[in-house]
Amino acid sequence: MTDDRDGGRREPAPECPHRRASRRVGTDGLRSDGGDAIADGREADLDRGPFQRWVADSISRPERVYRAMFYVAAIFFLVTTLFPFYWLLMVALTPEGQLQDILFTPNGFNPGAFVEVFEVIPFHWYMFNSFVIALGSTIVVLVVGSLAGYAFGRLEFPGRTPLMLLVLVISFFPPAAFFIPLNDLFNTQFAVLEPITGDGTLYNTPGALVTPLSAIFMPLAIFILTTFYAQIPDGLEDAARVEGTTRLGALFRVIIPLSAPGVATAGVLTFIAVYNEFFFSFLMTDGQPQNWAPILEGILAYQGQYEVMYHLMAAASILGVIPVAILVVVAQEKIVSGLTAGALKE
Repeated sequence: MTDDRDGGRREPAPECPHRRASRRVGTDGLRSDGGDAIADGREADLDRGPFQRWVADSISRPERVYRAMFYVAAIFFLVTTLFPFYWLLMVALTPEGQLQDILFTPNGFNPGAFVEVFEVIPFHWYMFNSFVIALGSTIVVLVVGSLAGYAFGRLEFPGRTPLMLLVLVISFFPPAAFFIPLNDLFNTQFAVLEPITGDGTLYNTPGALVTPLSAIFMPLAIFILTTFYAQIPDGLEDAARVEGTTRLGALFRVIIPLSAPGVATAGVLTFIAVYNEFFFSFLMTDGQPQNWAPILEGILAYQGQYEVMYHLMAAASILGVIPVAILVVVAQEKIVSGLTAGALKE
């Protein structure tokens, strides 16, 4: 009831049925000013399961998903890659005879193990052998692979594609399939080799290791270098040819410098693979450091008939990784750019 102007009271006007209905609806939270959408969203959230709510939240805030993925990848990397090196360090620092009590910290402290590895056996010679063999194989692979990559990537000749496929197919052959004929060949006496090797055979020589290992890792290098050499504009090579440079000169003066990431990638991958190789190195030498036995032979030399010096094996393993780690740190920018080349399309 309301008061009129003359002081009297009168009854309120009857309310429209549609307005009364809309007011009742409004009390339920379904208003025409946007409240109905908010209520629907809340009810939809209540109806969703945990997984659906997680997906919806991930879509609305993707930065949280990226952060979680980064943490998962980092933890996985730490556990699978760095933890074995940490465990090697723990074993190396633990004195002999106390390895059964270590958990996540060394049982004692014995840094002298890193010096003892060179006193028990000439481990530095094993490291030198592996380094020389890996360096020689890398040089052979890069020289021959550059010539082959230039031919496949920049020249047109009949049968280029089938020949390239053949090279890639050969790379999938197991190395053990080549051992018997190579072992027979390297143990055959050649008169021309007697002044060099003494007995006329390649057994216990760097040639018995560099030759098969270079052939095994050659297809990968050819594929990488072919991809990079094919991306060099023809005008740069033509300009070098106009100045009087031969094709071979243009390759080493223009093509290879411009393809430095690819060359570095092929070289580093070859060096690491040959440095860690054991199958041919074990079968083509007698295990003696003076006969070019590799680094893995040196690590296994700490295993005797009646005892195994695990702390020295762990220390030797850590020392053996240092040259490869230094190489990767020095060439990391070239390696990353070489492995990711072609991933982005300009």
